[in-house]
Amino acid sequence: MVVTPGTFFEREVRQQRGFTVADKMQVLDIISKKRDGGELSEAEIEFLISKYVAGEIPDYQMAAFLMATFIRGMTRLETVALTKAMAHSGEILDLSAVPGCKVDKHSTGGVGDKVTLVVAPLVAAAGVPLAKMSGRGLGHSGGTIDKLEAIPGFQSVLSKGEFIANVERIGLALTGQRENLAPADKKIYALRDVTATVASIPLIASSIMSKKIAAGANAIVLDVKCGSGAFIPDLDGARALAKAMVDIGTDVGRHTVAVISNMDQPLGKAVGNALEVKEALMTLENKGPADVTRLSLILGGLMLFLAGKVEDPHLGEQVLKNILATGGARQKFREFVATQGGTVRVLDNPALLPSAPFKLPVLAPATGYIAKLRADIIGRTSMALGAGRRKKDDSIDRAVGIVLEGKIGDYVQEGQLLAVVHAGNENTGREAVGQVLRAYSIVPRPVAPPPLIYEVI
Repeated sequence: MVVTPGTFFEREVRQQRGFTVADKMQVLDIISKKRDGGELSEAEIEFLISKYVAGEIPDYQMAAFLMATFIRGMTRLETVALTKAMAHSGEILDLSAVPGCKVDKHSTGGVGDKVTLVVAPLVAAAGVPLAKMSGRGLGHSGGTIDKLEAIPGFQSVLSKGEFIANVERIGLALTGQRENLAPADKKIYALRDVTATVASIPLIASSIMSKKIAAGANAIVLDVKCGSGAFIPDLDGARALAKAMVDIGTDVGRHTVAVISNMDQPLGKAVGNALEVKEALMTLENKGPADVTRLSLILGGLMLFLAGKVEDPHLGEQVLKNILATGGARQKFREFVATQGGTVRVLDNPALLPSAPFKLPVLAPATGYIAKLRADIIGRTSMALGAGRRKKDDSIDRAVGIVLEGKIGDYVQEGQLLAVVHAGNENTGREAVGQVLRAYSIVPRPVAPPPLIYEVI
Protein backbone atom coordinates (compact mmCIF):
# COMPACT_ATOMS: atom_id res chain seq x y z
CA MET A 1 0.00 0.00 0.00
CA VAL A 2 1.34 3.41 -0.98
CA VAL A 3 0.74 6.19 1.56
CA THR A 4 0.82 9.60 -0.10
CA PRO A 5 2.05 12.66 1.77
CA GLY A 6 -1.46 14.01 1.71
CA THR A 7 -2.91 10.89 3.27
CA PHE A 8 -0.26 10.86 6.01
CA PHE A 9 -0.74 14.56 6.63
CA GLU A 10 -4.53 14.24 6.94
CA ARG A 11 -4.18 11.30 9.34
CA GLU A 12 -1.84 13.31 11.58
CA VAL A 13 -4.23 16.25 11.64
CA ARG A 14 -7.09 13.93 12.64
CA GLN A 15 -4.95 12.49 15.45
CA GLN A 16 -4.12 15.95 16.78
CA ARG A 17 -7.63 17.05 17.78
CA GLY A 18 -8.19 20.76 17.34
CA PHE A 19 -4.88 21.18 15.53
CA THR A 20 -5.69 22.69 12.15
CA VAL A 21 -3.88 22.52 8.83
CA ALA A 22 -2.93 26.17 9.34
CA ASP A 23 -1.42 25.27 12.72
CA LYS A 24 0.53 22.46 11.10
CA MET A 25 1.93 24.79 8.47
CA GLN A 26 2.87 27.35 11.15
CA VAL A 27 4.96 24.73 13.00
CA LEU A 28 6.81 23.92 9.79
CA ASP A 29 7.39 27.63 9.16
CA ILE A 30 8.81 28.09 12.66
CA ILE A 31 11.18 25.12 12.31
CA SER A 32 12.41 26.20 8.88
CA LYS A 33 12.79 29.83 9.99
CA LYS A 34 15.04 28.80 12.86
CA ARG A 35 16.89 26.30 10.65
CA ASP A 36 17.72 29.11 8.24
CA GLY A 37 18.97 31.42 11.00
CA GLY A 38 15.94 33.69 11.30
CA GLU A 39 14.80 35.32 14.54
CA LEU A 40 11.51 33.99 15.90
CA SER A 41 8.89 36.32 17.34
CA GLU A 42 7.54 35.97 20.87
CA ALA A 43 4.19 34.91 19.42
CA GLU A 44 5.81 32.14 17.37
CA ILE A 45 7.71 30.77 20.35
CA GLU A 46 4.63 30.96 22.59
CA PHE A 47 2.61 29.09 19.95
CA LEU A 48 5.23 26.35 19.63
CA ILE A 49 5.60 25.77 23.38
CA SER A 50 1.89 25.90 24.21
CA LYS A 51 0.97 23.48 21.43
CA TYR A 52 3.78 21.10 22.38
CA VAL A 53 2.71 20.99 26.03
CA ALA A 54 -0.87 20.39 24.90
CA GLY A 55 0.32 17.33 22.97
CA GLU A 56 -0.57 18.80 19.58
CA ILE A 57 2.98 18.90 18.24
CA PRO A 58 4.79 15.53 17.97
CA ASP A 59 8.19 14.93 19.53
CA TYR A 60 9.92 14.61 16.18
CA GLN A 61 8.95 18.16 15.20
CA MET A 62 10.05 19.59 18.53
CA ALA A 63 13.29 17.60 18.18
CA ALA A 64 13.84 19.26 14.79
CA PHE A 65 13.29 22.67 16.36
CA LEU A 66 15.71 21.89 19.21
CA MET A 67 18.42 20.78 16.78
CA ALA A 68 17.91 23.92 14.68
CA THR A 69 18.24 25.99 17.87
CA PHE A 70 21.31 24.02 18.96
CA ILE A 71 23.03 24.80 15.64
CA ARG A 72 21.78 28.34 15.01
CA GLY A 73 21.51 29.60 18.59
CA MET A 74 19.05 32.23 19.82
CA THR A 75 19.08 35.98 20.23
CA ARG A 76 18.54 37.52 23.66
CA LEU A 77 14.91 38.33 22.76
CA GLU A 78 14.27 34.77 21.59
CA THR A 79 15.82 33.26 24.73
CA VAL A 80 13.70 35.50 26.97
CA ALA A 81 10.57 34.62 25.00
CA LEU A 82 11.34 30.90 25.27
CA THR A 83 11.90 31.22 29.02
CA LYS A 84 8.63 33.09 29.55
CA ALA A 85 6.69 30.59 27.46
CA MET A 86 8.08 27.66 29.45
CA ALA A 87 7.55 29.41 32.80
CA HIS A 88 3.92 30.17 31.93
CA SER A 89 3.25 26.65 30.64
CA GLY A 90 2.23 25.78 34.21
CA GLU A 91 1.62 27.40 37.57
CA ILE A 92 3.36 30.62 38.64
CA LEU A 93 3.65 30.72 42.42
CA ASP A 94 2.36 33.90 44.04
CA LEU A 95 4.45 34.81 47.08
CA SER A 96 2.99 38.31 47.45
CA ALA A 97 1.42 37.35 50.79
CA VAL A 98 4.94 37.11 52.24
CA PRO A 99 6.25 40.58 53.20
CA GLY A 100 9.52 41.82 51.75
CA CYS A 101 11.68 40.78 48.83
CA LYS A 102 11.78 36.98 48.41
CA VAL A 103 15.06 35.51 47.21
CA ASP A 104 16.08 32.28 45.53
CA LYS A 105 19.41 30.63 44.81
CA HIS A 106 20.43 28.16 42.14
CA SER A 107 23.61 26.22 41.49
CA THR A 108 24.32 24.66 38.12
CA GLY A 109 25.64 21.64 40.00
CA GLY A 110 28.96 20.49 41.34
CA VAL A 111 30.71 17.95 43.52
CA GLY A 112 30.44 18.47 47.27
CA ASP A 113 28.22 21.52 46.82
CA LYS A 114 26.24 21.72 50.07
CA VAL A 115 26.05 25.52 50.06
CA THR A 116 22.23 25.69 49.99
CA LEU A 117 22.12 23.91 53.36
CA VAL A 118 24.25 26.74 54.77
CA VAL A 119 23.19 29.84 52.89
CA ALA A 120 19.42 29.25 53.11
CA PRO A 121 19.17 29.38 56.93
CA LEU A 122 21.88 32.04 57.04
CA VAL A 123 19.93 34.43 54.79
CA ALA A 124 16.61 33.64 56.49
CA ALA A 125 18.19 34.38 59.87
CA ALA A 126 19.12 37.81 58.50
CA GLY A 127 15.43 38.52 57.87
CA VAL A 128 15.31 37.90 54.10
CA PRO A 129 12.70 35.28 53.10
CA LEU A 130 14.08 32.45 50.99
CA ALA A 131 11.70 30.31 48.93
CA LYS A 132 13.44 27.56 46.97
CA MET A 133 12.45 24.57 44.92
CA SER A 134 15.26 22.07 44.45
CA GLY A 135 15.82 18.96 42.41
CA ARG A 136 17.35 15.59 43.09
CA GLY A 137 20.85 14.68 42.00
CA LEU A 138 21.49 13.13 38.59
CA GLY A 139 24.90 11.99 37.44
CA HIS A 140 27.89 13.00 39.55
CA SER A 141 26.27 16.25 40.71
CA GLY A 142 24.52 15.95 44.08
CA GLY A 143 20.98 17.17 44.78
CA THR A 144 19.93 19.29 47.76
CA ILE A 145 16.76 17.26 48.30
CA ASP A 146 18.75 14.01 48.53
CA LYS A 147 21.01 15.55 51.15
CA LEU A 148 18.15 16.86 53.27
CA GLU A 149 16.40 13.49 53.09
CA ALA A 150 19.38 11.99 54.91
CA ILE A 151 17.81 13.65 57.99
CA PRO A 152 15.23 11.14 59.31
CA GLY A 153 11.65 12.30 58.84
CA PHE A 154 12.46 15.34 56.71
CA GLN A 155 9.55 16.12 54.38
CA SER A 156 10.89 17.29 51.04
CA VAL A 157 7.52 17.52 49.28
CA LEU A 158 5.34 20.41 50.38
CA SER A 159 1.97 21.47 49.03
CA LYS A 160 1.74 24.98 47.63
CA GLY A 161 -0.06 26.10 50.79
CA GLU A 162 2.56 24.56 53.07
CA PHE A 163 5.38 26.05 51.03
CA ILE A 164 4.00 29.59 51.21
CA ALA A 165 2.97 29.23 54.87
CA ASN A 166 6.50 28.13 55.86
CA VAL A 167 8.05 31.11 54.09
CA GLU A 168 5.59 33.38 55.91
CA ARG A 169 6.14 31.79 59.31
CA ILE A 170 9.90 31.16 59.50
CA GLY A 171 11.19 32.94 56.41
CA LEU A 172 12.38 29.72 54.78
CA ALA A 173 10.95 26.83 52.80
CA LEU A 174 12.59 24.28 50.54
CA THR A 175 10.69 21.69 48.57
CA GLY A 176 11.13 19.32 45.67
CA GLN A 177 10.14 20.36 42.17
CA ARG A 178 6.36 20.64 41.72
CA GLU A 179 4.95 18.69 38.77
CA ASN A 180 2.96 21.66 37.47
CA LEU A 181 5.91 24.05 37.66
CA ALA A 182 7.19 24.77 34.12
CA PRO A 183 5.93 21.46 32.66
CA ALA A 184 7.23 22.50 29.23
CA ASP A 185 10.76 22.34 30.59
CA LYS A 186 10.26 18.79 31.83
CA LYS A 187 9.02 17.62 28.42
CA ILE A 188 11.65 19.50 26.45
CA TYR A 189 14.55 18.46 28.68
CA ALA A 190 13.62 14.78 28.31
CA LEU A 191 13.73 15.27 24.54
CA ARG A 192 17.03 17.20 24.63
CA ASP A 193 18.55 14.37 26.63
CA VAL A 194 17.98 11.88 23.80
CA THR A 195 18.63 14.17 20.82
CA ALA A 196 22.14 15.46 21.66
CA THR A 197 20.84 19.01 22.22
CA VAL A 198 21.58 19.42 25.93
CA ALA A 199 24.73 21.55 25.57
CA SER A 200 23.08 24.68 24.17
CA ILE A 201 23.44 27.94 26.13
CA PRO A 202 19.97 29.31 25.22
CA LEU A 203 18.30 25.98 26.02
CA ILE A 204 20.18 25.57 29.32
CA ALA A 205 19.52 29.16 30.37
CA SER A 206 15.81 29.02 29.56
CA SER A 207 15.45 25.66 31.31
CA ILE A 208 16.95 26.95 34.57
CA MET A 209 15.35 30.39 34.54
CA SER A 210 11.85 29.20 33.60
CA LYS A 211 11.71 27.23 36.85
CA LYS A 212 13.21 30.06 38.90
CA ILE A 213 10.65 32.53 37.49
CA ALA A 214 7.75 30.13 38.06
CA ALA A 215 8.85 29.62 41.69
CA GLY A 216 7.91 33.22 42.42
CA ALA A 217 10.98 34.84 44.02
CA ASN A 218 11.72 38.52 43.35
CA ALA A 219 15.51 38.14 43.30
CA ILE A 220 17.74 35.30 42.10
CA VAL A 221 21.39 34.56 42.82
CA LEU A 222 22.99 32.02 40.48
CA ASP A 223 26.10 29.98 41.24
CA VAL A 224 27.50 28.94 37.85
CA LYS A 225 30.10 26.22 38.32
CA CYS A 226 33.14 26.04 36.05
CA GLY A 227 35.74 23.26 35.92
CA SER A 228 36.25 19.52 35.60
CA GLY A 229 33.36 18.68 37.93
CA ALA A 230 30.93 21.14 36.38
CA PHE A 231 28.39 20.82 33.60
CA ILE A 232 30.37 23.50 31.72
CA PRO A 233 34.15 23.00 32.15
CA ASP A 234 35.50 26.15 30.49
CA LEU A 235 35.34 29.74 31.72
CA ASP A 236 34.09 31.18 28.43
CA GLY A 237 31.15 28.78 28.39
CA ALA A 238 30.33 29.45 32.05
CA ARG A 239 30.50 33.20 31.40
CA ALA A 240 28.16 32.91 28.42
CA LEU A 241 25.64 30.89 30.44
CA ALA A 242 25.84 33.27 33.40
CA LYS A 243 25.28 36.30 31.19
CA ALA A 244 22.37 34.65 29.37
CA MET A 245 20.61 33.87 32.65
CA VAL A 246 21.24 37.33 34.11
CA ASP A 247 19.86 38.87 30.90
CA ILE A 248 16.72 36.74 31.19
CA GLY A 249 16.19 37.64 34.83
CA THR A 250 16.72 41.33 34.13
CA ASP A 251 14.36 41.33 31.14
CA VAL A 252 11.52 39.70 33.09
CA GLY A 253 11.88 42.05 36.04
CA ARG A 254 13.79 39.85 38.50
CA HIS A 255 16.90 41.16 40.24
CA THR A 256 19.51 38.62 39.11
CA VAL A 257 23.22 38.15 39.77
CA ALA A 258 25.47 35.26 38.75
CA VAL A 259 28.68 34.16 40.46
CA ILE A 260 31.09 31.97 38.47
CA SER A 261 32.80 29.64 40.94
CA ASN A 262 35.53 27.03 40.64
CA MET A 263 34.65 23.35 40.34
CA ASP A 264 38.04 21.94 39.32
CA GLN A 265 38.16 20.34 42.77
CA PRO A 266 35.24 19.40 45.04
CA LEU A 267 33.81 22.05 47.32
CA GLY A 268 34.67 21.39 50.96
CA LYS A 269 35.81 17.97 52.09
CA ALA A 270 32.66 15.84 52.12
CA VAL A 271 31.08 14.29 49.01
CA GLY A 272 27.96 12.20 49.64
CA ASN A 273 24.57 13.00 51.12
CA ALA A 274 24.79 12.36 54.89
CA LEU A 275 28.47 13.30 54.87
CA GLU A 276 27.61 16.66 53.34
CA VAL A 277 24.86 17.27 55.89
CA LYS A 278 27.45 16.74 58.64
CA GLU A 279 29.79 19.22 56.97
CA ALA A 280 26.97 21.74 56.55
CA LEU A 281 26.22 21.45 60.28
CA MET A 282 29.87 22.13 61.05
CA THR A 283 29.77 25.16 58.78
CA LEU A 284 26.66 26.46 60.54
CA GLU A 285 28.66 26.18 63.76
CA ASN A 286 31.35 28.34 62.13
CA LYS A 287 33.73 25.36 62.06
CA GLY A 288 33.37 24.29 58.43
CA PRO A 289 35.84 24.28 55.53
CA ALA A 290 37.00 27.74 54.50
CA ASP A 291 35.79 27.42 50.89
CA VAL A 292 32.24 26.37 51.86
CA THR A 293 32.01 29.19 54.41
CA ARG A 294 33.39 31.80 52.02
CA LEU A 295 31.14 30.86 49.10
CA SER A 296 28.10 30.80 51.40
CA LEU A 297 28.92 34.29 52.65
CA ILE A 298 29.49 35.65 49.14
CA LEU A 299 26.23 34.25 47.77
CA GLY A 300 24.33 35.23 50.90
CA GLY A 301 25.76 38.75 50.85
CA LEU A 302 24.50 39.17 47.28
CA MET A 303 21.04 37.94 48.35
CA LEU A 304 20.87 40.52 51.14
CA PHE A 305 21.97 43.20 48.69
CA LEU A 306 19.38 42.27 46.04
CA ALA A 307 16.68 42.19 48.72
CA GLY A 308 17.57 45.73 49.77
CA LYS A 309 18.70 44.66 53.23
CA VAL A 310 22.17 46.20 52.80
CA GLU A 311 23.68 48.84 50.53
CA ASP A 312 26.60 46.70 49.43
CA PRO A 313 27.17 42.93 49.07
CA HIS A 314 30.29 43.15 51.26
CA LEU A 315 28.19 44.67 54.07
CA GLY A 316 25.85 41.71 53.60
CA GLU A 317 28.77 39.35 54.09
CA GLN A 318 29.65 41.09 57.37
CA VAL A 319 26.06 40.79 58.60
CA LEU A 320 26.09 37.08 57.81
CA LYS A 321 29.49 36.54 59.46
CA ASN A 322 28.04 37.90 62.69
CA ILE A 323 24.99 35.67 62.43
CA LEU A 324 27.21 32.67 61.80
CA ALA A 325 29.46 33.51 64.75
CA THR A 326 26.56 33.99 67.18
CA GLY A 327 24.69 30.79 66.23
CA GLY A 328 21.73 32.40 64.49
CA ALA A 329 22.11 30.36 61.31
CA ARG A 330 22.33 27.08 63.22
CA GLN A 331 19.16 27.95 65.14
CA LYS A 332 17.31 28.84 61.94
CA PHE A 333 18.35 25.49 60.40
CA ARG A 334 16.91 23.70 63.45
CA GLU A 335 13.68 25.61 63.03
CA PHE A 336 13.59 24.79 59.33
CA VAL A 337 14.20 21.06 59.87
CA ALA A 338 11.57 20.89 62.63
CA THR A 339 9.01 22.73 60.49
CA GLN A 340 9.48 20.21 57.68
CA GLY A 341 9.19 17.18 59.97
CA GLY A 342 12.87 16.29 60.41
CA THR A 343 14.32 14.72 63.56
CA VAL A 344 15.99 17.67 65.27
CA ARG A 345 18.06 15.58 67.69
CA VAL A 346 20.14 14.45 64.70
CA LEU A 347 21.42 18.01 64.42
CA ASP A 348 22.81 17.80 67.94
CA ASN A 349 24.21 14.33 67.38
CA PRO A 350 25.25 13.89 63.71
CA ALA A 351 26.35 10.32 64.54
CA LEU A 352 22.64 9.48 64.21
CA LEU A 353 22.77 10.26 60.49
CA PRO A 354 23.20 7.32 58.08
CA SER A 355 26.72 5.85 58.33
CA ALA A 356 28.48 3.49 55.92
CA PRO A 357 29.76 0.17 57.35
CA PHE A 358 33.16 0.33 55.62
CA LYS A 359 35.64 3.21 55.87
CA LEU A 360 38.78 2.74 53.76
CA PRO A 361 41.78 5.09 53.87
CA VAL A 362 43.37 6.56 50.77
CA LEU A 363 47.10 7.16 51.38
CA ALA A 364 49.42 9.53 49.53
CA PRO A 365 51.62 7.58 47.08
CA ALA A 366 54.39 10.20 47.20
CA THR A 367 55.70 13.21 49.06
CA GLY A 368 55.01 16.63 47.56
CA TYR A 369 52.29 19.15 46.83
CA ILE A 370 48.79 18.37 45.56
CA ALA A 371 48.58 19.89 42.09
CA LYS A 372 45.25 18.43 40.97
CA LEU A 373 42.16 16.94 42.57
CA ARG A 374 39.78 16.18 39.72
CA ALA A 375 36.24 16.85 40.80
CA ASP A 376 34.80 14.81 37.94
CA ILE A 377 36.59 11.62 39.06
CA ILE A 378 35.59 12.17 42.70
CA GLY A 379 32.00 12.79 41.65
CA ARG A 380 31.79 9.70 39.45
CA THR A 381 33.44 7.57 42.15
CA SER A 382 30.93 8.79 44.72
CA MET A 383 28.13 7.96 42.30
CA ALA A 384 29.58 4.45 41.76
CA LEU A 385 29.57 3.95 45.53
CA GLY A 386 25.82 4.61 45.43
CA ALA A 387 25.63 8.27 46.43
CA GLY A 388 24.28 9.39 43.04
CA ARG A 389 22.02 8.31 40.19
CA ARG A 390 22.70 7.32 36.62
CA LYS A 391 18.95 7.41 35.86
CA LYS A 392 16.24 9.46 37.56
CA ASP A 393 14.52 6.40 39.05
CA ASP A 394 17.70 4.89 40.57
CA SER A 395 17.77 4.48 44.34
CA ILE A 396 20.69 5.95 46.29
CA ASP A 397 22.60 5.14 49.46
CA ARG A 398 22.69 8.31 51.58
CA ALA A 399 25.46 6.97 53.85
CA VAL A 400 28.22 6.45 51.30
CA GLY A 401 30.68 8.92 49.83
CA ILE A 402 34.19 10.31 50.18
CA VAL A 403 35.81 12.65 52.69
CA LEU A 404 38.85 14.47 51.32
CA GLU A 405 41.64 15.34 53.73
CA GLY A 406 44.01 16.82 51.10
CA LYS A 407 43.13 19.67 48.71
CA ILE A 408 45.04 21.47 45.96
CA GLY A 409 48.10 23.29 47.32
CA ASP A 410 48.46 21.10 50.42
CA TYR A 411 51.82 19.50 51.25
CA VAL A 412 51.62 15.77 51.94
CA GLN A 413 54.10 13.06 52.82
CA GLU A 414 54.10 9.56 51.40
CA GLY A 415 51.68 7.41 53.37
CA GLN A 416 49.75 10.41 54.74
CA LEU A 417 45.94 10.25 54.68
CA LEU A 418 44.54 11.86 51.51
CA ALA A 419 40.91 10.77 51.83
CA VAL A 420 38.53 8.25 53.39
CA VAL A 421 36.11 6.23 51.29
CA HIS A 422 32.76 5.47 52.99
CA ALA A 423 31.36 2.36 51.29
CA GLY A 424 28.44 -0.02 51.58
CA ASN A 425 30.66 -3.04 50.93
CA GLU A 426 34.39 -3.69 50.93
CA ASN A 427 34.76 -4.54 47.23
CA THR A 428 33.22 -1.31 45.94
CA GLY A 429 35.18 0.53 48.61
CA ARG A 430 38.50 -0.87 47.38
CA GLU A 431 37.64 0.00 43.78
CA ALA A 432 36.80 3.52 44.93
CA VAL A 433 40.18 3.88 46.68
CA GLY A 434 41.93 3.29 43.36
CA GLN A 435 39.73 5.84 41.61
CA VAL A 436 40.31 8.47 44.29
CA LEU A 437 44.07 8.02 43.85
CA ARG A 438 43.61 8.68 40.11
CA ALA A 439 41.96 12.00 40.95
CA TYR A 440 45.08 13.26 42.77
CA SER A 441 48.27 14.55 41.21
CA ILE A 442 51.27 15.19 43.49
CA VAL A 443 54.28 17.22 42.33
CA PRO A 444 57.58 18.17 44.05
CA ARG A 445 57.17 21.96 43.84
CA PRO A 446 54.66 24.18 45.71
CA VAL A 447 51.32 24.78 44.00
CA ALA A 448 49.07 27.77 44.61
CA PRO A 449 45.46 26.91 45.53
CA PRO A 450 43.04 27.79 42.70
CA PRO A 451 40.71 30.78 42.98
CA LEU A 452 37.28 30.09 44.47
CA ILE A 453 35.49 32.81 42.52
CA TYR A 454 36.27 33.78 38.92
CA GLU A 455 33.87 36.67 38.52
CA VAL A 456 30.44 38.11 39.33
CA ILE A 457 28.01 39.02 36.55
